[in-house]
Amino acid sequence: MPFVRDLLTLGPARRDHLPAGRIALGVALPLLMLLWLGRSDLTIYASFAAFTGIYARNEPLVPRLWHQGVSALLLLACELLGLWLAHSGTGPWGVVMAGGVVAAVGAVLAAALGLRPAGALFFVFAVTGIASLPNPAPLGVALGVAASTALFCLLLGVAGAQVSGRLRPAELSAPPPHPHTETELGAHGLRHLLAASLAGLAAVLSGLGHSPWAMVAAVAPISAQDHAGQVIRALQRILGTLLGVVLAALLLALPLSPWGLALLVVGLQFLAELYVARNYSVAMVFVTPLALLMSQLGNPVPALGLLTSRAAETVIGALIGLLVVVTLRRR
Repeated sequence: MPFVRDLLTLGPARRDHLPAGRIALGVALPLLMLLWLGRSDLTIYASFAAFTGIYARNEPLVPRLWHQGVSALLLLACELLGLWLAHSGTGPWGVVMAGGVVAAVGAVLAAALGLRPAGALFFVFAVTGIASLPNPAPLGVALGVAASTALFCLLLGVAGAQVSGRLRPAELSAPPPHPHTETELGAHGLRHLLAASLAGLAAVLSGLGHSPWAMVAAVAPISAQDHAGQVIRALQRILGTLLGVVLAALLLALPLSPWGLALLVVGLQFLAELYVARNYSVAMVFVTPLALLMSQLGNPVPALGLLTSRAAETVIGALIGLLVVVTLRRR
């Protein structure tokens, strides 16, 4: 069946090990440095800022530097907003409201500026993940860690562009952004606003306690380029997450030190980036334990509840995202 084939088939490799290695290094050095300093509580701020390296993975030097620089500023703004909300003692409803607004604004900006990956997934994750922290770090310290990590990822991006420049142009070219009308941008933002807000509402009412995961899962499908791709992306998110929860359970059962957790995070980041452009389901198998291990590194909690929440809230969010893309189908 074509649908099942699209859900499971690996796409062709395009020297994915090069951006995967660069992105993993952008996560590795800040994490290991913070562990060496005895500040594992700051790793979450570095990990969100390291999303900078994920953008413009196949672009030449100048557009890559521009797009990664813009993405870094947007991610730092999301972290700043999340820190302000966390220090202000906002409750889960405030997190949901902020996530919905950031989803809409971030998606419109990403589309207008031609950012790749498209959509607002990383912006929503950054603001809601930090706003939900029970004990946020001081503002200056957290932003200092985040800004330093983002700058390091920018430098790695420049170096990576120099290496990639030696490859054939056909292997490097990213699809040019499609020019959007104001109506298209408005509809795009509305889809993200509804998906994130409804998923956050459902997650809070469920009482599972991790609404950011539901909101991220809800906006993830909308970034696909067409309606069929959006439907497949939602189903891939569910399938990959459920398989990833099984892998995470096995890894969390190991008696690992923080250093061991950090090394696993780096390895999982490399594997996720190695497959994300080839099959989203496979990438999610690695992204899921990556997110859970990172959570345990900065804020350890009982593993069983964490695994249950991840599975349930991802299913809730992805189904709500699917409902939104089916209901508000774009032309």
